[in-house]
Amino acid sequence: MNNDILSSFRPAIVMTLLFALLLGIAYPLALTGIGQALFPHQANGSLIEDNGKVIGSELLAQGFAADRYFHPRPSAAGKGYDPLASSGSNLGPASQALHDRIAGDVKTLKASVPGSSVPLDLVTASASGLDPDITPEAALYQVARVAKARGMSEAALDVIVANATKGPLFGFLGEKRVNVLLLNRQLDSLSATKTK
Repeated sequence: MNNDILSSFRPAIVMTLLFALLLGIAYPLALTGIGQALFPHQANGSLIEDNGKVIGSELLAQGFAADRYFHPRPSAAGKGYDPLASSGSNLGPASQALHDRIAGDVKTLKASVPGSSVPLDLVTASASGLDPDITPEAALYQVARVAKARGMSEAALDVIVANATKGPLFGFLGEKRVNVLLLNRQLDSLSATKTK
């Protein structure tokens, strides 16, 4: 009887160990190796460095408040743009706190560009609170403020935004978008070359 139990458990134990090694060690190591070989930048978090120091990631929004920078979507992640507390606000459409925050944001944005309707993504947070991209319309809405703060023409800034706009992935997945961190870094690099 004991022999029958052991003989019936043996295949289950062997298969469990085999699949644990295969799917828990071999498969992840193989995918990590392929990712590092073919896509090292993306596999390591799409990090952005400046003089050897990591300053951000293309995948995570950062808060830019100065007028000379394009601003990302609002964030409800922690105290704002905190990758350790990624989440939405959980405020529903009937929430007075959400209504008041959006109304305040709209009022502030309309003061900088009177007579224009505010793009939705400039007053609504993403589900993670860390979306690094805004729509091209949201970027163009901010052009006048950024151009004035940087002392450059709006037409030149329109061209920079157009060049920073990425299309849908594979031509059909997603929508056109502008990565705020990359756009602001490009503007800073232009300013740095002008001062040299």
